[in-house]
Amino acid sequence: MGRKTLVLLLGVLGAYYVYTPLPDNIEEPWRLVWLSVQFRTLQNLALFAELLGINHFMETLMFCMSFREVPPTSDENVTVMETTFSNVPVRVYIPNQKSQALRRGVFYIHGGGWCLGSAAWVVYDLLSRETVNRLDAVVVSTNYRLAPKYHFPDQFEDVYNSLKWFLHQDVLEKYGVDPKRIGISGDSAGGNLAAAVTQQLIDDPDVKIKLKTQSLIYPALQTLDMDLPSYRENSLLPTLSRALMVRFWSEYFTTDRSLEKAMLSNQHAPVESIHLFKFVNWSSLLPETFKKGHVYNSPTHGTSEVFKKFPGFLDVRAAPLLADDNKLHSLPVTYVITCQYDVLRDDGIMYVTRLQKAGIRVTHQHIEDGFHGAISHLNFKIGHRIKNHYLSWLNENL
Repeated sequence: MGRKTLVLLLGVLGAYYVYTPLPDNIEEPWRLVWLSVQFRTLQNLALFAELLGINHFMETLMFCMSFREVPPTSDENVTVMETTFSNVPVRVYIPNQKSQALRRGVFYIHGGGWCLGSAAWVVYDLLSRETVNRLDAVVVSTNYRLAPKYHFPDQFEDVYNSLKWFLHQDVLEKYGVDPKRIGISGDSAGGNLAAAVTQQLIDDPDVKIKLKTQSLIYPALQTLDMDLPSYRENSLLPTLSRALMVRFWSEYFTTDRSLEKAMLSNQHAPVESIHLFKFVNWSSLLPETFKKGHVYNSPTHGTSEVFKKFPGFLDVRAAPLLADDNKLHSLPVTYVITCQYDVLRDDGIMYVTRLQKAGIRVTHQHIEDGFHGAISHLNFKIGHRIKNHYLSWLNENL
């Protein structure tokens, strides 16, 4: 093979690898293509290491992404400290400016598919600092144990116990937080955990202080249907493919790949779950604009063996969209961000519909050119826009 032919071949292969078909209205498309290439390369390396038996896929990703962590550094505006709430590591961000009045409090839960992420990631550190500066609020950014070493309900329990600790009157007094002005926020898997613990708080007799707001940023909310229109339309788009989201869900419950296989074929829900499908039936819960061109397929029930082995995937603490209507009536004022080009889009929209029917005051911010994880990419213009939407809503409602 001649040198020119080899160069041409390598060029074609490189162009094929880099090529990522994107919708026409994506802002800064080449920046998103480059992000997609980086993340896809990282995933391929992790899959290769797993295939060779060197390391678990998620553990490789976790190691590589640990380089995104920054130390808890205070500055002239914010004091940052690391501590534990009920033995769960958290970062607390406190405004340095003196205040005569009690401050608002924001309890933030990071994303990462229950497998990745940390309050120490630079994107969450920057978001927490800006929340402090824009809202003059105290921010608690919580960690939680991660899969594949730990599985549901460990992540839920860590966040719940950390939040309950924060909501103690003496803890709020220590940090100068107004007990009537506390909100919970989270993105992606963090949005899932935020929705789940907010529901759980309603019936907890030990918690006297309730949340004023919940903010869910492109949350993952249901485990029953992996064939929603948003999964169909965005299955291969960056930064969250259908296959990767299913892997995240599966790893949340088990390292047994049989659940992932069943979920990929959308045949994982047992007959015992048939009464729950009304809570995730997109044909009745999605507005017409999101149903166009799609036909609802009745669920194909899998065997009960998967459910018997991994019952957690039908637990409302893992899938908040499965909550009964009676539970939703008592939820706080809610803000939901969804992105058009996101497999999780319809999870958030269906939750908005159900909360509205339950009489909850909901603000739904749909980002027409948005993609999953955008708020974590502040080098993108859209990342700044979503962040500003979120902080402006908090400022007005918390």
